[in-house]
Amino acid sequence: MTIPAGSDKPKILMVDDRPENLLALERLLRELPVQLFRASSGNEALQLTLHHDFALALLDIQMPEMDGYELAELLRQEEKTARMPFIFISAIYTEHINIFQGYEKGAFSYIVKPFEPSILLNKVKLFIDMYEYEQSLKCRTLELEKANIELEVANKELESFSYSVSHDLRAPLRSIDGFSLALEEEFSDLLDEQGQDYLRRIRRGAQRMSLLIDDLLSLSRVSRVDPKFKPVSITGLATEICQEHQVAQPGRTVVTDIQSDLEVMGDPGLLRIVLDNLLGNAWKFTTGTKNANISVGSKIQEGERVFCVQDNGVGFNMEHASKLFAPFQRLHSVDEFPGTGIGLATVQRIIHKHGGKIWVQAEPGQGASFYFTLPAPSANK
Repeated sequence: MTIPAGSDKPKILMVDDRPENLLALERLLRELPVQLFRASSGNEALQLTLHHDFALALLDIQMPEMDGYELAELLRQEEKTARMPFIFISAIYTEHINIFQGYEKGAFSYIVKPFEPSILLNKVKLFIDMYEYEQSLKCRTLELEKANIELEVANKELESFSYSVSHDLRAPLRSIDGFSLALEEEFSDLLDEQGQDYLRRIRRGAQRMSLLIDDLLSLSRVSRVDPKFKPVSITGLATEICQEHQVAQPGRTVVTDIQSDLEVMGDPGLLRIVLDNLLGNAWKFTTGTKNANISVGSKIQEGERVFCVQDNGVGFNMEHASKLFAPFQRLHSVDEFPGTGIGLATVQRIIHKHGGKIWVQAEPGQGASFYFTLPAPSANK
C-alpha cells in the first residue's frame, strides 16, 4: 500500500472494552502505514468519530453500556460515518444468527476469535486500499470541478474578448475599406494606374482581414459549443448548399451527385457548417475544371459508415495533408483561390465534437476526397 505524498495516513478505530485486546490489535497492525486510535467503549468511539475521519473501524461486540451492534447502528445513522466500513471481532457470538445480525447492522466483515493474524491483516489492507482509492477519486473529482470552473471562467473571458476584438477591429477595417472605395470612385482620375492598384490592394486586404475575423470567431464559437444531437439529413443539407452555390454562380456548370439516404445523428447547425466548408471548397477548387463534378455519398468500411465529399478539382500533394486541418494553413495561394485557411480546422473540430473522425485523400490535378464519420441515426445520444 502507498500513502499519497503530503496526505495523512489512513486512520483505523479499534473499539474493545478490554485493554489487552486493544494492545494485541495494535501490535498486529502497527507495521501498517496507518494511524491507530483506541476506544474502550461505544461512547468513547462516538466521540472520536466527531474529530476524525476513519478509513475502518474494528468493533468488539460484547461491551458494557453499548455493545458492538448498538454502536454500529448509531454509526450508520450519522452522515459522517454512514459509509465507514467496520469489521466485527468477537469470541463470544459464534452462532450464525448473531453473525447475520452483524451483517444486518452494516458490517463489512466478521472475524471470530481465535483468528489467524494474516486473515485480519489482509482484510485491513483491503479496506485501506479501498479507502485510499476513494480518497484519490475524491481528489480527482475536486480537481476536475475546479478545472471545470476555471474553464467556464476562461470561456466567458474568451467570449468577451472575441466580441471585443470583433467590434474593435471591424470599425477601423470598415473605415479603411470605405475611404479606399471613396478614393477609388471619386478621385481615380487623379491617380495613375499604380495608385489605383494600391487602392484595390488596400481594399482587398481590408476585406480579407474582415473575413479572417469572421472565420476566427466562428472557430472560437465552435470550440465552445456542445452539440445538440438530433436526426439530420446530410442529403437535404448537401442538396440545399449546392443549390445555393449554383444560384450564386449561374455561369458555372457543375454536376452534383448526392446520395439519397444519408441520415445521421448530430447538431444540425454545426453539420451545416461542415458541409458549407467541404462543399464550398469543392466548388471553389473545381473553378477551372472542365466537366466539374462534386459528389456526396457514403460507404461501409470496417463495419462503420463513412461519408465522403469528393470533387475532381485541382487536388493537392498528400505530402502536405498533415497540415491541412491546422488553422491558417493553405496549400494554394490566395491569388489562386481565396480563403483564410480556417475552414477545415473548424470542420475537424465539429467532427471531433460529434465523436467522429475526418481524413482526406487527394492527388494533384485529380481532385480531393474528404472522408468523415458521424453517429448513426439509431445512436443513443
